[in-house]
Amino acid sequence: MLRTEKQSSGNAALDTLLGGGLELRTITQFFGEPASGKSTLCTVAAVACLRAGHAVVWIDSEGFSIERFRQVAGDDTDKIADRLFLFEPVDFEHQGTMILEAEKVLKAHKPGLLVMDSATALYRTDLEKGRDAMQALTRQMLHLLGYAKRYEIPVIITNQVYMDTVKNTYYGLGGTALEHLSKVIVRLEKTDTPGLRRARLVKHRSRPEGASIDYEITGDGISTR
Repeated sequence: MLRTEKQSSGNAALDTLLGGGLELRTITQFFGEPASGKSTLCTVAAVACLRAGHAVVWIDSEGFSIERFRQVAGDDTDKIADRLFLFEPVDFEHQGTMILEAEKVLKAHKPGLLVMDSATALYRTDLEKGRDAMQALTRQMLHLLGYAKRYEIPVIITNQVYMDTVKNTYYGLGGTALEHLSKVIVRLEKTDTPGLRRARLVKHRSRPEGASIDYEITGDGISTR
């Protein structure tokens, strides 16, 4: 019997925005410009999952911050850190290899979440390969979606952005590979208020597009309004 319930993102307001939390068996994508809070939201979700007794696989191309993890986990850091399995690819091809290697952890432990931060930082360096790079990215995302379904867990990916100078707005990298395979997409934006960010739904199967919450990045995670 398939599990259909949602899993907490670690923040009640964000759970509400997501329709009850992170959906199992799907990919949720956070995209936004630098310093918009992508990695922090992933860390908050990972800590919540670890506190619930599950393992978390984290594939990181951004430079995982152990100090940030300690800030969010607080006094629980030493109790939960041994269930966090960190993979740090050095280039885009290596990223694909580590996605495949991650299944060993998923098979051996009780997985609750897989985080990929970010899916496109290393892909960006291979953009000159054009179609080949896009096909490789699509294969990687299909593997992650396969893990989400096989192990009945949510997968979170973060995405780099590019500026469309004609429309003067940011778009996520990766084209249909990321847009199509992500069932939930949340855009993270800076606002005109210093320190205040906004999480806005771009895609969701049962929630209205454009719904949003405001939040601030704090010492121990995020604070929502």
